[in-house]
Amino acid sequence: MSRIIKCGLIQTKNVLQSPAGGTDSSTIDKIKTAMLDKHLQYTKEAHEKGVKILCYQEIFNGPYFCAEQQTCWYDAAEPIPDGPTVTKLKKVAKEYDMVLIVPLYELEQTGVYYNSAAVIDADGTYLGKYRKNHIPHVAPGFWEKFYFKPGNLGYPVFRTKYATIGVYICYDRHFPEGARALGLNGAEIVFNPSATVAGLSEYLWKLEQPAHAAANGYFVGAINRVGTEAPWNIGEFYGSSYFCNPRGQIIAEASRDKEELVVADLNLDEIKEVRNTWQFFRDRRPETYDELVKL
Repeated sequence: MSRIIKCGLIQTKNVLQSPAGGTDSSTIDKIKTAMLDKHLQYTKEAHEKGVKILCYQEIFNGPYFCAEQQTCWYDAAEPIPDGPTVTKLKKVAKEYDMVLIVPLYELEQTGVYYNSAAVIDADGTYLGKYRKNHIPHVAPGFWEKFYFKPGNLGYPVFRTKYATIGVYICYDRHFPEGARALGLNGAEIVFNPSATVAGLSEYLWKLEQPAHAAANGYFVGAINRVGTEAPWNIGEFYGSSYFCNPRGQIIAEASRDKEELVVADLNLDEIKEVRNTWQFFRDRRPETYDELVKL
């Protein structure tokens, strides 16, 4: 019997613009509430379409505030799993019998923050989190080291009700080492929630992640937000979220500029078929790779 899992990705715009850039906590709370409400609407739509695994975009409940360096945005962080957002979404996951991947700004303790993603199983159980390992600090407008510590949890996979999944966040996708680690750890689907703009990374958007899928024989769900965000206007978030299969072929894709729910049926039996053809894991030579971690 085929293991066909219907999966979804949400790409959206920021609901409330922030004309002055960094704002006070009350404004940040309004933005978070509005974005959560929007994602709950899309989550309901996904449920109605039969989606069983759904991933939100990077820092889903806020703007991409890393376009500036303002300490007020530290107030946007919350604990995982005991913060209000994950607590709420655990109930939603159970109600819809749906696995949720929830990228959030994580508060570990005052002064210690991560760019993370919580994974919630279909029965509402919190399975764990991934913390973004590769943190960019790139001009103009990607000042992430001001906000995030590098991840310290490695490359975990999560055995959900429907599939074994991994998470790689945005800038991580430029590094094949972690993508390979997720495959070796057993990931059948890797989700990469992102916030990336035209003119910087778009030429890589459909190269790197299909290459990871083909090199490791798993599915990839790549997500990018859409629109521009005031007052920073660092560029257009160009959407184009997609799923690709273990051959690196894109099988479902969103538009560049519209808020959308992308849905695709992923036949997990394709993983065995592809890996039995391309024996990349068998033919690896890890004993020859020492220099990769010495340089």
